[in-house]
Amino acid sequence: MPDDANALAPLVWPSSAARDASGRIVIAGRDAASLVAEFGTPLYVVDESDVRARAARIRRAFDDAAASIGTTVTVYYAGKAFLSGAIVHWVTDEGLAVDVCTGGELAVALAAGAAPARIGFHGNNKSAAEIERAVGVGVGVIVIDSEIEIERVADAAARAGRVQPVRLRVNSGVHASTHEFLATAHEDQKFGVPLDRAVELGARIRSHASLAFLGLHCHIGSQIFDAAGFAESAERLIGVHAELSREAPVPELNLGGGFGIAYTAADEPAPIEEIAMGIVRAVADGCREHDVPVPKLAFEPGRSIIGPAGITLYTVGTIKPVPIDGGVRHYVSVDGGMSDNARTALYGAEYSARIASRVSDAAPALVRVAGKHCESGDIVVDAEYLPGDVAPGDLLAVPATGAYCWSLASNYNHVPRPPVVAVRGGVARVIVHGETEQQLLARDAGLEASDASNDRPIEGNPA
Repeated sequence: MPDDANALAPLVWPSSAARDASGRIVIAGRDAASLVAEFGTPLYVVDESDVRARAARIRRAFDDAAASIGTTVTVYYAGKAFLSGAIVHWVTDEGLAVDVCTGGELAVALAAGAAPARIGFHGNNKSAAEIERAVGVGVGVIVIDSEIEIERVADAAARAGRVQPVRLRVNSGVHASTHEFLATAHEDQKFGVPLDRAVELGARIRSHASLAFLGLHCHIGSQIFDAAGFAESAERLIGVHAELSREAPVPELNLGGGFGIAYTAADEPAPIEEIAMGIVRAVADGCREHDVPVPKLAFEPGRSIIGPAGITLYTVGTIKPVPIDGGVRHYVSVDGGMSDNARTALYGAEYSARIASRVSDAAPALVRVAGKHCESGDIVVDAEYLPGDVAPGDLLAVPATGAYCWSLASNYNHVPRPPVVAVRGGVARVIVHGETEQQLLARDAGLEASDASNDRPIEGNPA
């Protein structure tokens, strides 16, 4: 139970988050009530300056760490966390490249003006059309995820008359999570190839004149709070990197992303500078042990850039006390839910929440924030303490929703997806338009048979 159910934990909220004199939460100079009055709820809100600052900080952290061991680094923004035209502009302005994993993400990056040479394209089942487009526009690197993709990418590059740079994604056998990592012999997952086949497949790649082998790529997990798992993975990768280097130079090593953020006040991720330095020192030690030059490095942060900069605003609808062992849990239902934040239902993800439209001195009460969908698993925040007088009409803010919320949003129960608003210096603007019911209906081909006057019977129903 918190001492103050109105307090905003600094690591969880955007850096600009504060309460004004009336108790309303303010993000980048705009208070929650004024945002809702203009744009409605549910509403994704992103602090643009915070995104830019986090991107710049992460780039500097890895630049400085890499320079300390005599190499350079490319930092890619992992677009799967949240990709839009505005986001592409922000991260590229701050010196980041862009990582995409589908044709749709590639299309967004290109349409937003990202330089093709500064785009990395990965994914476990890239279609022939996606590969051809990536090669054709000149993406900087394609990550080969399986043996079968070697020939597919080589053929597309040969037909385009291009030498396509590629990396090979491997499984290091290290599984990292928030608080621990587990090193195992094999990984049972859909991504990458076994590490013990990397030398063989590297030779296959090099046998194609249309491919340029840049090096290995590995991703060990998500929501990682320190450097230990990365260091263990790097140690394993560099042994294979050294073996590949005996045949020909291997200029790069991509160690992926997955740097964690605080979703609740209990989360304490290490500073990114500490993580970056821990990783590159492990790389330097491994290269020294195997007597190979330190390669150029690459990393792919996403959540750690966009996640803490975003919040979601809701309007409280109903309050329902439910008896539980030893007390009562209050179900606070809001006008969104798993259609705008699927992570709690999918992964059991933990979030926090605060009343955004006021402060209260009422005693904290245990609540569960539920959505409006016809699904018992439609939970936004599983357990939180809010002021006990939380009431219908209150605005509720859920922080740390910048990553994987809009990206995973759906139209479950025919609920339109909310807009995304960026705020900077007190000015708010829409960066992704919300949907309307009319737009949902317009996609339904079965409704085209009914005319606008609605006087034609629908097939199968009585006239």
